[in-house]
Amino acid sequence: MATYLINMATTSTVEARHPPKMAYGESVSFAYDTFRSDKVRFALTALGMVVGTASLILVVTIAMTGKKYVLDQIQGIGVNMIVVEYQGGDHGDDFLTIDDMNAVLRQMPGIVAASPVVPLAERIPIGHNQERDLDVLGVFPEYITVRNLVVLSGRFFDGQDEQAHNKVGVITQKLAEQVYGSVDDAVGKVVKLSGLPFTIIGTFRERVDTFGRSEVTNNTMVIPYTVTRYFTNSPEVRQLYFSAAEPSIVIPVTGKIQNVIQFRHRPESAYFVQNLTEVVAMAERTANALTLVLLLIAAVTLFVSGIGIMNIMLATVSSRITEIGIRKAIGATNRDIRFQFLSEAMLISLIGGSAGVIVGLALPFSVRIFTEYRLPISALSVVVAIVVSCSVGILSGTAPATFAAGLDPVESMRHE
Repeated sequence: MATYLINMATTSTVEARHPPKMAYGESVSFAYDTFRSDKVRFALTALGMVVGTASLILVVTIAMTGKKYVLDQIQGIGVNMIVVEYQGGDHGDDFLTIDDMNAVLRQMPGIVAASPVVPLAERIPIGHNQERDLDVLGVFPEYITVRNLVVLSGRFFDGQDEQAHNKVGVITQKLAEQVYGSVDDAVGKVVKLSGLPFTIIGTFRERVDTFGRSEVTNNTMVIPYTVTRYFTNSPEVRQLYFSAAEPSIVIPVTGKIQNVIQFRHRPESAYFVQNLTEVVAMAERTANALTLVLLLIAAVTLFVSGIGIMNIMLATVSSRITEIGIRKAIGATNRDIRFQFLSEAMLISLIGGSAGVIVGLALPFSVRIFTEYRLPISALSVVVAIVVSCSVGILSGTAPATFAAGLDPVESMRHE
């Protein structure tokens, strides 16, 4: 520091004739030398920025991970799926029928697959004089596509089984494991439904767990729709499932399906036509709101860090009043003094912010390296973290730097 002041003194004559220019590199170098002389104070001051910046990046990572998980779950159910269900009417029942489904297929070119759902309730023996409730669903072979199901063993019944009225079926994974021990052992077993033998030709599960909020339960067996006519003579169906060709046409197709169904039934009858587009949009809005709340919490941490930097810089100015007076006496301008202390505050913020970025990225990268999970990493969050840390440095250093620049040189040199 003494060498720095001597150099300033030797150039005072020249600066008296020519207005001094700000030596940015020299000021930053001087700020670095200042912190080297008190590493503990610098480290403790920068620690708040490390925590705040790392928190910001981790908040964005956690929010993006949660959002991706929720959207993957919804897309696993089927974003192209459209469901039609009868809700009720004022003048007796007016249920959906296969004719309704065929009418939609004729008038809607954007539909690539469709299936009815006809529920049946059965009880099957499971040994030791015990029985088990079974939820039987009569569907088309296209049901596997519309509902985005995963076949675990065997196969799903096809169009030939449908046309031949083959008494075959597929059961859920949990039902196979609980009754037969495994999904593989379930294939080939015979189940009697109302005395008719049905051969289990495969097992399946939903692509994502719907936690019992769909027509598929742990005790579900799916059979061809044509075979359900052995159990009921009614053409009524509980639900109609449709699959649109593209997600972009789901919303307009949903409205058109509503119109076709309503036109074919009584005006007072109500039908619920739903797709998952609104659910996806709601999930995105919820995730974005949660991200905003968490970012505000991280911002509070950065704000507290900025107050800490401001306090340290004010203490630094108070301890260096004599130095400020000497610098002004040998030609330093208020602008030079202001930049000197601003550069020190920015140096704390920048180094603390950079260390926080490293800490914040360490967790998602570690998860990627040591596990099979791929946590999303936002490059934008890194850029924002650096910009915010620099901004905090500027804002927190402005008041101390302004105070230092406004000191009277004569009074400053008298200060002890």
